[in-house]
Amino acid sequence: MAGAIDLSALKQRPSGDGGSSAPAGGVEITEANLENEVLVRSSQVPVVVLLWSPRSDASAQLGTTLGELAKADGGKWSLATVNVDAVPRVAQMFGVQAIPTVVALAAGQPIASFQGLQPADQLRRWIDSLLNAVAGKLAGPGGEQAEQVDPAVAQARSYLDAGDFDNARKAYQAILDANPTHAEAKGAIRQIDFLQRATTRAPGAIVAADAAPDNIELAFAAADVEIMQQNVAAAFDRLIGLIKRTSGDDRTKVRTRLIELFELFDPADPEVIAGRRKLANALY
Repeated sequence: MAGAIDLSALKQRPSGDGGSSAPAGGVEITEANLENEVLVRSSQVPVVVLLWSPRSDASAQLGTTLGELAKADGGKWSLATVNVDAVPRVAQMFGVQAIPTVVALAAGQPIASFQGLQPADQLRRWIDSLLNAVAGKLAGPGGEQAEQVDPAVAQARSYLDAGDFDNARKAYQAILDANPTHAEAKGAIRQIDFLQRATTRAPGAIVAADAAPDNIELAFAAADVEIMQQNVAAAFDRLIGLIKRTSGDDRTKVRTRLIELFELFDPADPEVIAGRRKLANALY
């Protein structure tokens, strides 16, 4: 997490839609943290990647068992999870053909994989075989590449991983108060504020906004929902269209919200670059 953070890197509150919840005990992988949490990390210890979907009950069961094994092994290997619905491009990198799929990596290379739900004793043997295969070949959890994390930042991240947005925001705000230039704290607070607002939006927000396209508050709600649905370009275009149809204080209000949404993402993200270009055209 540095500067603007990829939105999908943050834990979301349970949606209550009846789907399976995210597997516990692993690092949630996005395009933003894939290199550090999988490729770089696998030079220290084996990384077991669970590719799962909230549509699959077997995914949740497998994730629970793997999480328990990872905890029991105390850092000998790392568990990472990929929600194939949320980050399909990451799933494509692993060549996923079935859910759940598990891929083990060491030194940046896949060394073993399997598909489907497996019993705990079989998983235990599979993990043990991985550890035996890489014994003495990796840097280990205390290798030189291990990240040194400030305790205050580690505490804030732990709140965030647990979905405790209130305490995460307080913790990051304390960091920011002590260091006003702290990039991670700034980015995290932006993300948390957005998620706390967006997760309260009504499911029908997009339909309501489409029926009243000049209503600013309805447009704001719809844009939040679209971003939560990973339809980022649609959210940007909705507000840019509203900017073209407004003036004065209303235009300023919409422009300010749009810029806030831009800042949720990496400034080099192609959709952000396209959105900023469209905004400039709309204004000038």
